Amino acid sequence: MGLHLKPIDVVDDISQEEFLEKYLKPRKPVVIRNMAKKWPAYQKWTLAYMKEIVGDTQVPLYDSSKADPAAPINTPTTKMKFGDYIDLIQKEPTDLRIFFFDPIKQAKKLLDDYLPPKDLMGGFLDKYPSMFFGGKGSVTFLHYDIDLAHIFHTHFNGRKHILLFDYKWKDRLYKLPYATYALEDYNIENPDFEKYPALEGVEGLECFLEHGDTLFMPTGYWHWMKYLDGSFSISQRAWDKSLTVKARSLWNLTVQRNADNFMKKLLKQRYMDWKEKTAIANANYALKKNLPKK
Repeated sequence: MGLHLKPIDVVDDISQEEFLEKYLKPRKPVVIRNMAKKWPAYQKWTLAYMKEIVGDTQVPLYDSSKADPAAPINTPTTKMKFGDYIDLIQKEPTDLRIFFFDPIKQAKKLLDDYLPPKDLMGGFLDKYPSMFFGGKGSVTFLHYDIDLAHIFHTHFNGRKHILLFDYKWKDRLYKLPYATYALEDYNIENPDFEKYPALEGVEGLECFLEHGDTLFMPTGYWHWMKYLDGSFSISQRAWDKSLTVKARSLWNLTVQRNADNFMKKLLKQRYMDWKEKTAIANANYALKKNLPKK
């Protein structure tokens, strides 16, 4: 039985009317093939180009090891010059990733290389996007974004494997309390259903992004990503119009995050042990009750 994975819808181009009716309003993901082909970045943005313009910048790096129970979320593993990191991911596989990097702060001319898709929707947060770089085989752990924004995620210079899950599956995915990520002890690409039975029957979506492809991820979608080549992506974020979503975003970014970091610092491993036991109990309960209801 396993996971129930379906392919994500793929379009070459899309009108605003079709995007609103088929994807934004129902909050359904879609891959848009040609959106970034209109950008100068489609031709210009290579790993060599990025190294040339911001190669001397010191960047934090993350790996796939389990998070330190006493450390705040997104604590880096190490640091390296950006140019040295680009050399590394071009030379060999590595699980080191760059997470939420903003090279535009050092190279304003990058702003001229892409366009926010305002022809499809409004509400974009600002003109400074986030960028993500990964070596072949590196993995972004299963999570949803804490600010609950809609995301247009465009990939460059290689391939990326992505799994998405609607927020309603959070308990069956072993969501940790007061966090936006799942239990880190299982591999969602190849789960052990005997050890993590709640994953059996979970419904998700799957796609493989190539150079210039843009994935629209609606607010709250869980996502797991694997770099199949040394490559990088840019994410542009837009607010959902719902006041409820905005209120949840504010709560996540302030109260929940600060409380979680405080408890990690105070109780360390005891707090993480409680979170993991609770995640397993919630998953087992959801499985027993056959939640979520279709």
